[in-house]
Amino acid sequence: MDTEAHHVERDRSSRPSGDEIQSDNSGRTPDGSEEISDTAEPEGRSRFSFGIRVADWLPGGRITLTALVCLLFLLLLSTFVIQPFQIPSSSMASGLRIGDRVLVNKLAYRFGSEPQRGDVVVFDGTDYFGNADYVKRVVGVGGDHVVCCDREGRLEVNGRSVDESAFLYPGDSPSDVPFDVVVPDGTLFVLGDHRSDSSDSRDHLGSPGGGMIPVGRVIGRADWITWPVGHMTVLDRPGAYARVPAASTPDGAHG
Repeated sequence: MDTEAHHVERDRSSRPSGDEIQSDNSGRTPDGSEEISDTAEPEGRSRFSFGIRVADWLPGGRITLTALVCLLFLLLLSTFVIQPFQIPSSSMASGLRIGDRVLVNKLAYRFGSEPQRGDVVVFDGTDYFGNADYVKRVVGVGGDHVVCCDREGRLEVNGRSVDESAFLYPGDSPSDVPFDVVVPDGTLFVLGDHRSDSSDSRDHLGSPGGGMIPVGRVIGRADWITWPVGHMTVLDRPGAYARVPAASTPDGAHG
């Protein structure tokens, strides 16, 4: 015990100050003594050996393990963050064409955010439109008064006419079916851009829910077209709705 204690004292007196002590790649300090870790190396070996044991147990070894990890990552990504969808019809043409692949941002309306007028959303239409997922454009949000059409044949939201020519299918009118609705809180009024070839809120005004889609049924916002390559683009919210005032408050004043 005495010998060990004296050895420690000699080391302290002979070494340079703390900020001058550096370790080289051999694991030795400049004075030749070895740096010893009691825990780091065994823990690293334990984690590494566990991975080896799993790989040895799986048919295909490390290749199978790598593939499973990648599949798990993609599953988590698709479940919680981004989900791909294929456009099945021309109801959103000419912006979205049959066969286009879009990526839906599933975090867009989390953490307090809500769908906005002009957003292209994917939603579960079960019990409202049909037992399938649909892609439409949000025209009215909770409290909005949506009318078609004004004297110039345009859509009107909260008393403001909306010029939809930037995304409306060429040759289509805003609607061949007149309507005058107030969107209940927590729901959305949605239309396809190809109005003459779209089954949307207009066609379900007499159905359960009155053609409105609960916000809770929205899967996410379509933010990107990823396929085909020549049609890749970002789906921005159009500025057509930017000047629409907020829905009227009970006393008639705009919020």
